[in-house]
Amino acid sequence: MRLATLGFNHESNTFAPGRATLQAWHEAGITEGEQIRAIYAESDSTLAGFFAYGAEQPEAEVVPLVFAWLTPAGASTAEAYDHLTARMLDALAAQGPFDGVLLALHGAAVAENARDADGDFVRRVRDLIGGDVPLGVTVDMHANISRQFVDHADVVTVYQTNPHVDAAKQGLACARILGAAVRGEIRPVTALADPPLAVNILRQGTGDEPMASLLALAREQEQRPGVLSTSVVEGFPYADVAEMGMTFVAVTDDDASLAADVARVLADAAWTVRDRLDADLTPVDDALRQAEAAESGPVLLMDMGDNVGGGSPGDSTHVLHAARRLGVTGLIMSINDAQAVAACTDAEVGGRVELDVGGRTDHRHGEPFPVAGEVIALTDGRFEDPTPTHGGARYYDLGPSAGLRTDDGFLLAIHSRPAGTASREQFRMVGIDPTAAKIIAAKGVHSPRAAFEPIAARLIWANTPGCTTADLSLLDHRHRRRPMFPFEPDAGWNG
Repeated sequence: MRLATLGFNHESNTFAPGRATLQAWHEAGITEGEQIRAIYAESDSTLAGFFAYGAEQPEAEVVPLVFAWLTPAGASTAEAYDHLTARMLDALAAQGPFDGVLLALHGAAVAENARDADGDFVRRVRDLIGGDVPLGVTVDMHANISRQFVDHADVVTVYQTNPHVDAAKQGLACARILGAAVRGEIRPVTALADPPLAVNILRQGTGDEPMASLLALAREQEQRPGVLSTSVVEGFPYADVAEMGMTFVAVTDDDASLAADVARVLADAAWTVRDRLDADLTPVDDALRQAEAAESGPVLLMDMGDNVGGGSPGDSTHVLHAARRLGVTGLIMSINDAQAVAACTDAEVGGRVELDVGGRTDHRHGEPFPVAGEVIALTDGRFEDPTPTHGGARYYDLGPSAGLRTDDGFLLAIHSRPAGTASREQFRMVGIDPTAAKIIAAKGVHSPRAAFEPIAARLIWANTPGCTTADLSLLDHRHRRRPMFPFEPDAGWNG
């Protein structure tokens, strides 16, 4: 059994500044062949799950072709999308035939010439391999899944944790179902339910209600005879596309009506609690006052408007300016600013600097933050973290990085590349101990929880401005469905 694996992973925020260019994809790394296995097999990523299937099934050879991953940003340019997909399809054609194909995608990719980029790619893979070769896909829980996507895939599995700590598990589940299909033991069919419902990012934590109950219902539905997989898909409201929104996927063994019924049961349950999938938001000043008043720390304060995992640039300064204005100290933050890193490098460890940090992208993410202080560490920004992290990443490269202690009580981990606050190591590598902090200001909403919730005394979400603002009413959607909840509170759905 020869199974090809390939794909690209990009969560596209169409409200973010700039575009994901071909140069950006090349700089992030387009990997081929056994290089993919070397990077991902020992991680907890989707690809690790695919490779694990090859290890547990001696007759299965999982053949890595081409894979690319890029930090969430704006939509990919047409040049980048055409290059990536052509390269992948050419490899699939040249190294075939295969008995099955496993795709590692995100599900919320957008390109200038393909708004439903993931669905378009799945269709093109299907056109290439024909209708008789089983095709399985594993996607992120923030996927915006289209009818086109489901119509051309035999198996779809989706991360069911947020923060995402089950990527490898879902990849393995997809591969197992696909392998059974290749052996002729089952005939998987997939159904999609897509109510006009957008979930506020603040309500997407899978350990929180009502999401926890919806996931419990999905696991119950998975026990029905003939059901192979069920998925609650939270969607990604920062991609302005027609398929944006929450969806529900069911895979059964040769029973289309059962698959449709399972997906509809889940969608009905979500629609019933749609009011609870919206959110009340906490202004940044209030969030900082609550954090400062906490009896113990560290307090994990989420800078939601600068959620790098959702496409923000990682250089927002709103929290820093507010903390200084309020006299809040004992705060640590990771922030993207290559210019500041260069200045710290020139000053060397132990040297003093006076410079601006962050606020370089646009006014939505704040003004530069002037600081004076001491450089406490310098590093190349590369590290390994084998502990649980969002998405299962293990190897990181944040570019040249510096640790800075400011005279007024802040500790900053400054990186040369956009980076969500995903690992404790990104602080430790620049001389900052996150367990000793009073407040950890994290670039993210749920992604920091995998690494930092185990050490946090409390979690607080701050409604900061930015292209990942939690106030969805501020986003100028032009392509989404209408009416749609919560944008149009009276939106209806009959299943």
